[in-house]
Amino acid sequence: MADIGTISQQLIEELAKPSSGPKPTTSLHKRRSPLASTTHQLDLLAQVDLSEKPHQGDFGRTLQDAGWKRFGPAPIEIFQINIGKLCNMTCRHCHVDAGPDRVRENMDRKTIDACLDALDKTNAHTVDITGGAPELNPHFRYLVQECKARGKHVIDRCNLTVLLINKHEDLAQFLADNEVEVVCSLPHYRRRNTDAQRGDGTYEKSIKALRLLNKVGYGKGDPKRRLTLMSNPAGAFLSANQCHIEAEWKSALIKHHNVTFDRLIALNNMPIARFLEWLEQTNNLQRYMEVLVNAFNPATVQGVMCRNTLSISWDGTIYDCDFNQMLELESRYPDQRKVTIWDFDPEQLAKREIVIDRHCFGCTAGAGSSCGGAIDE
Repeated sequence: MADIGTISQQLIEELAKPSSGPKPTTSLHKRRSPLASTTHQLDLLAQVDLSEKPHQGDFGRTLQDAGWKRFGPAPIEIFQINIGKLCNMTCRHCHVDAGPDRVRENMDRKTIDACLDALDKTNAHTVDITGGAPELNPHFRYLVQECKARGKHVIDRCNLTVLLINKHEDLAQFLADNEVEVVCSLPHYRRRNTDAQRGDGTYEKSIKALRLLNKVGYGKGDPKRRLTLMSNPAGAFLSANQCHIEAEWKSALIKHHNVTFDRLIALNNMPIARFLEWLEQTNNLQRYMEVLVNAFNPATVQGVMCRNTLSISWDGTIYDCDFNQMLELESRYPDQRKVTIWDFDPEQLAKREIVIDRHCFGCTAGAGSSCGGAIDE
């Protein structure tokens, strides 16, 4: 259980206000939507008719045809820790189904310490902290400082607008002082495209937050204060070429807003949670799944994030990737025991099979997609 008492009632009330961040929708959880059930999501994906596609849309058979007789992990390089689903925004595309109502699902100090103990048993060089808006977890700064004390590279997955919330005015400086790489969500350098996906007013707040990050030294070429923008499509199509659009983005943002950043990564949207809802509501699910299957690129498989990354949930359960986490497809030891941070055994974990399903086509379509951006550029 999360220690809810450490998340103040004042903060909960502030997050519910429109001023804390755009909210074009509400969480599936709050609406009690059928899609709040991960079983329902997986069933919905399984029902998509892909009988005319290669291997009838079976990702396992597709891997075998690409030469992967066994799909297992590489050595662990990245600990990705989702420290909660609490967020000041409710974006239409969110695969986490995060929002201001997700107060319960937040990692407590005991679980964070267990993550650190597990981290010490590996040679992972990076800790990737995500959410929700991970900065809203009351133990966020503790986790950052403990990881830095261990000599780890730390990434903060930031929605930008959280930097403007009351009592978080010093957050940008904290990140800079601790040399945290900030990976910021910004669907597009144009207002219309960004606000369409994340809510009216997102773009204006995001630019203000980017200026704040620039002011404390981010986006200036300093490897210790790297500012990375993360773009994902606003519709049912694949990401644009990452290398090609980076120069376009840099030119547009400095010209119109005098904002600079260091690199851009592009991700495909995963057909899960609120993006799956959007696909279904707009009658795009069939077409999008066909796009993903048709665009399968065997060159991406070696570099998908489930091979070198562990994804740890707010409650300490371990998954092969962030997307499996959101679908509750748990990692399993070879004897089929569920893997948790409480019984972390890296030797046995290295012998596991990675859990796969139809959504995995999202990471292997086109140039591929991972938390580090495109794979086959």
